[in-house]
Amino acid sequence: MKKSTIGLIAAIVALALWCVSKYNGMVNSDETVTQAWANVEAQYQRRADLIPNLVATVKGYAAHEKGTLEAVIEARAKATQMTLNVEDLTEENMKKFQEAQSQLSGALSRLMAVSESYPELKANEQFLELQAQLEGTENRINTARMEYNGEVKKYNVSVRSFPGNLIAGIFGFERRAEFKAEPGAEKAPTVTF
Repeated sequence: MKKSTIGLIAAIVALALWCVSKYNGMVNSDETVTQAWANVEAQYQRRADLIPNLVATVKGYAAHEKGTLEAVIEARAKATQMTLNVEDLTEENMKKFQEAQSQLSGALSRLMAVSESYPELKANEQFLELQAQLEGTENRINTARMEYNGEVKKYNVSVRSFPGNLIAGIFGFERRAEFKAEPGAEKAPTVTF
């Protein structure tokens, strides 16, 4: 065999190995994004699971705060109905998902404000435990969202940068949406007493 033929075969094999390596890297990165999304969903589910206990505890002390309790229950129902598969993580779908979760967060904030009016509720051990678990869950949600965004960034860079974008285009790897701050999040909330 001629040296030029051997060189050409070696170049083709090297190119094929590079393509396989790049493809496998994108698959790995895609699976990491999928796992990170599952972690986000798990934390939101944890929050949704805590809410009925919290509402039941508050209900015993604040029976006349029916509107607030109903708003929390309704927001929880909307938030748990809004699910996204990792394949559907578009900017528009992420925005809808975040809106549903924001409504729940707002309702929970109002519920916590109601609890301030009831000293005996604030002293209730079950309520304090649920409140601490909910606070911890909110922190876990934030951490899971940041980790998700980090994995999405790595994935998006691999899909968009040259020459990986060629492999991504051939095999249908597309950008993934990140969590973004809610409109108005840059402003500090006003607290009045």
